[in-house]
Formats: sequence, structure tokens, C-alpha cells
Amino acid sequence: MNTLGGASESSTSTAKDEGPEPVVSESEKLLFGGPLRYDQGWSRHEDARLNITFTGMVRQLPAQLVTVVRLAWAADRSATWQLIGAELGQGLTRIVTLLAVNAALAHVMADGSLQEQAQAAAPALVVVAVAMMVASLCRSRSIYATGRLEPKVERKATETYLERACQVELAAIEDDDFHRLLDSAQHGAMAARFSVRMGTQVINALLGFIAAIGVLTVLHWALMPMLVLMALPSGWSALATARRRYRLWQTWVQHSRACSKISSMIIDPKTAPEIRVHQVGPFLLEHYRGMSEAAEAEKERVARQEGRTVLIASAWTGLATAATYSALFALLWFGFMDLAVAGTAIIGIRTGASSLTTLVNQLNSLNSEILYVADLQRLIAEADQRAIPSGGVDLPEQVDEIRFEQVSFAYPGQDGEALKDVSLSIPTGKIVALVGVNGAGKSTLVKLLAGLYQPSRGRILWNDVDAARASREQLASRIAMVAQDFTRWVFTARVNVAIGRPELPMDDAGLRPAIDHAGAQEVIAKLPRGLDTLLGRGFRGGVELSGGQWQRLGIARAAHRAGEVLIVDEPTAALDARAELEVFDRIRALADAGQTIVLITHRLASVRHADLVHVLDDGRLVESGSPDELLAQDGSLYAELYNLQASQFTTEPNGSAYGIPAQNGHAAKRSSAQDGAR
Repeated sequence: MNTLGGASESSTSTAKDEGPEPVVSESEKLLFGGPLRYDQGWSRHEDARLNITFTGMVRQLPAQLVTVVRLAWAADRSATWQLIGAELGQGLTRIVTLLAVNAALAHVMADGSLQEQAQAAAPALVVVAVAMMVASLCRSRSIYATGRLEPKVERKATETYLERACQVELAAIEDDDFHRLLDSAQHGAMAARFSVRMGTQVINALLGFIAAIGVLTVLHWALMPMLVLMALPSGWSALATARRRYRLWQTWVQHSRACSKISSMIIDPKTAPEIRVHQVGPFLLEHYRGMSEAAEAEKERVARQEGRTVLIASAWTGLATAATYSALFALLWFGFMDLAVAGTAIIGIRTGASSLTTLVNQLNSLNSEILYVADLQRLIAEADQRAIPSGGVDLPEQVDEIRFEQVSFAYPGQDGEALKDVSLSIPTGKIVALVGVNGAGKSTLVKLLAGLYQPSRGRILWNDVDAARASREQLASRIAMVAQDFTRWVFTARVNVAIGRPELPMDDAGLRPAIDHAGAQEVIAKLPRGLDTLLGRGFRGGVELSGGQWQRLGIARAAHRAGEVLIVDEPTAALDARAELEVFDRIRALADAGQTIVLITHRLASVRHADLVHVLDDGRLVESGSPDELLAQDGSLYAELYNLQASQFTTEPNGSAYGIPAQNGHAAKRSSAQDGAR
């Protein structure tokens, strides 16, 4: 059996104490590929939490309380002072109350008439009443200060978390290790709030325990050991129970999330049609039941362990209580203690034992929350190291050309390079198209152009200024982007357009030119509240747009941003043929007005609008030229891809499409291979 103040257990003994590893349900194996064990950032705390002992918690207590005070101090200094004063006041009133009770009992049990005893005890009873009133006022002030601090601490911690998340490089956000830290730090922001209340309860229980020990020691040297003897069972029980519950949560939290995910799938409007057509509902319900029953079995096992622990602790407490009262009786019998002191001792021992139990429980909770707060502090340190740099060289006011010089790039943690020694030119005021099959490196190239990544090798020059040394703020101000999977903000239509330049006024007059440019007037006109319509189901009054309608708003957002370089990735993927032609006419108009357009599209008929085409294949630049030049070039990959698409619409008897020779270059080789296969 573990003792409350025993040495740290080994991992092996902990495992034996906590029971066998839970059985993996068949539903886990089928749906999720194996056991669901939470593998986000805070799982690293498991060993630290499960192997901690009471003495270990006591050693860490000062540093943890300092952390709580710092969080509170940063959020609201006045409320922090009030909270500290209120808790110290409650601690002092406990000491005064016990001493006054002892004095009152001494007078009551002294020789004399009942009236004389009452008269002598009256001042002490008045002190008890006043102390209780003061304690009530302090408790009220503590509750107020804690309630005032908690939301402020959470807000400040969350703001710090979000601020650091916004400031880091995109490569950090996409890094698995850093993202796990983001997960745990996000919980740390919530833990900062919880730690204030738990820290307050720890201080309250600690002061109560210290007050009981101090008074009992003053009354008689033998009383403190009695208090410890009675408090040990409840303290050990609280510690063991808290550790088991934490282990249960730690082991099954991802399992619980998976169950919640299954239940949310059943009611999700996006999955509802397929659930009904394919009759998936009974299947999901069956496995929800199977996973839930597995978790219930583990909770039942832990409950049995807790029941045994409480039974042992109760028996131990009973024996300790009997021993304590026997010792008190012996001290009274042999005249080593006054009856008044014995009465006060009983009150003090019970108060101290209750405070110790509360202290152990809250120490466990505070310890786990502080671990997550520490993750938030670690995130701050790492985010500062991986932040987007401030300052830098000014970009030229007038840019004639953006050049990639032998640029290579590899994504962190991935084998191979996404771009390999790419050298190309993007003349300003032109439409430059990037063409290639999926995975050719097109999206990676425009992310480098936008400054979202830095090249592993090579340079990106704006005229003669290296973008790696340029002001990132200036670079971002020159770029506007319409990605294929652009963000569909669950805000009003007004904000979805204006968020391209959120620092500008969001009035109708300021947004109208961008809306007109994107041809989104009809989309806005059909909305129930126009620009003030909430876009997105799940909120009252919210509406959902089609893919094409969203795409027009995305183009309007980019137009409102008015960047010198507009990057458009599959801008017409969700549009019909007529709308597609209209959008490309508008893109052509932007280029004629001096804006640089970098276009990524798989619809090569649309690329005919471009002034310059760069063809990428497996991360390398393989062709460059105008659309007509590439179509006329023998062995052109661009011509092959163009003909493959064109042949789906019009194929002439001689095998050519739209008058372009089909048997050319890559296409000829592919045709020969097909003939050989036949």
C-alpha cells in the first residue's frame, strides 16, 4: 500500500497499481485503425502526473502558486490584491476562532456558577462571532475577486496564445511538433483560468491546515501528531483517487472525442444525405455503442478500485480516530491536558483533516493545470523564435519583374524537394500562367512568391531586391490571393469581401467596386439581408452559398485587397462556362490596367488569355513561352495537355483537336504506347 508521503514509484509499480491496459474494442480497430490514445501535446505529461507523490507536489507548490499569482497579476492587479488579502484574512480568522473557542471552553469548564462561567466566556464568544463575520466577509470578497479574475486571466492567456499563433511563419503552423505544442498550449489558455480558482482553493486549504497545526501545537505538543494520524487516510485516498481519474481521462480522452465525432456525423448536414442513401445510420450507431461500452467497462473498473480505496481509507480513519480519542482520554485521565484543550483539539483535528483532504485534491488538479500553463509559456518562447521577422529592406516602388533564380524548396519533414532549381521570370502588368499536372509544384511556387515560405536555395528578386531580406509587411501588402480552397468565413457577406483589407471602412460604397468587378452583384442581391446576411448554417439567419457564389465573393475579396500581384488558383473551378468566360475577361482587364496576374488552372483553354506560360513537371521548370509558341513547339508538354483536354470536346477525323496536331511530342509517344498495347 502506498503512503501519502512515500517515495516516488517507478513506472512499473504505477502500472501495476493502476491495473492492466484497457482492451482495444473492435470498433476502434475497424473505424480508426487501432487504439485511440491521445497523442497531442499534453500526453507528454502522463508520467509526470501519474508518478507524482504528495511530497513531490508539496515541493512544486511554491513555484505553482507563483505562476498563479503572476497570471492573476498580469490580468488584474487590484483583484489579485483583494484575493490575497481575503485568503490571508480567512486564515487568520481560523486561528483566532480556534483560540477563542479554547478560551471559551476553559471558562465554561472552570469552577463557579453557571452565570459566572457564562460571564467569563462571553468575551471569547464575542470574538468567535466577530471572527466568523470577518471570515464571511473575506470569503465573499474572495469569491468576487476570483470571479473577476478568472475570465480576465483566460482572455489574456488566450490573446497571448492567438497572438503568437498569428505571428509565426506558415512553416511553423504546418510543422507537426509545433502544432502539437499549439494544441497543448490552447488547453493551457483554458487551464490558466482554472488554475486561479484551484490556486485559491489550495491557498485556502493550506492556510486552514497551517492554522489547525499552529493552534494545536500551541495548545499541546502531542496534538499535531494526532492531526497527522487522522488526516493521512483521507489524504492518501484523495491522492490515489485523483491519480486514477486523471489516468482514466488521459487514456480515454481521444476515445471520447471519437465517440463524439461519430455522433456529430449522424446530425451533420454534409453527411446526412449519404447516411440516408447508403443507410449508414445503423452501422454508426452500432459502433458508437461498442466504443461507449468499452469506455464504460474501464470506468466501472476504476470505480471498483475507488470503492476499495475509500473502504481502506475509512477503516484506517476509524482506527486512527479511535487511537486519537484514546490518546486524548489518556492525556485527560493522567492530567496532562485540560478538558477545554481536549475539546478544542477535537475541533482542530477535524478541521485540519478536512483541510488536508481538500488540499490534496486541489493540489492534484492545480498540478495538472499548471503543466498545461507551462506549455503555453513554452509556446510563447518557441513562437518568438519562429515569428515572422519584422523590418527589412524596402521593396522597389515600381517593380518591372519578379525573378526566381535557381529556387529550390523542400517541405519540413518530407523527403525530396517540391521545387528543384527553378529559374523563371514574372513580368509585371501581365498574365502569367503556371501549368502542370497535380504535384508539379505550382502551388508551392506561388506560396514562395507570396512570402509564405522561404526558399531552401536560390533567390526571389523583386527587380534587384531579394525577397528574403525585404520587409515582410511590405511584401504581404503587394499580394492578393484567391486560392481554390479560399476561406469561407462564417461571417456576413460584407465581412467576407472586406476582410481582404480589414483596415479600410466596410461601407457599401467602399465595397461596391470590388463586388462589381467580380460580377457578384446578383449574388448579393439574392441574399435576404444583402451584404449583412450571415453566410453559414448553424447560426440563426445564416444561409449557405453554392460553390460558384462563394467563388465570386472570393474574387471580390481579392479585388478589394487590390494587391499589385494577384495570385489566382483555379479561379473558375466552380463556375459555369458563361461565368468562366466573364471572369477571365475581368482578369484580362486587370492586367491591362497594370495589375500582375499569376494564374494557376487546369483548364488550358483559359490559359490562352495568358501572356506567358511556365510549365512545371515534378518540381522543375520544363517549358516557358506564350500559349501559341508552346502549342507550336514540337514535343511540348503544354501542347500534350492542351490536346488531351481539347479532344474531350471536339476530335476531328485526322485525330487533331481544335486544329492542333494531336500526334506531337508527349502525345505522340503516349499514342504509340497505346497502339503497342493494343
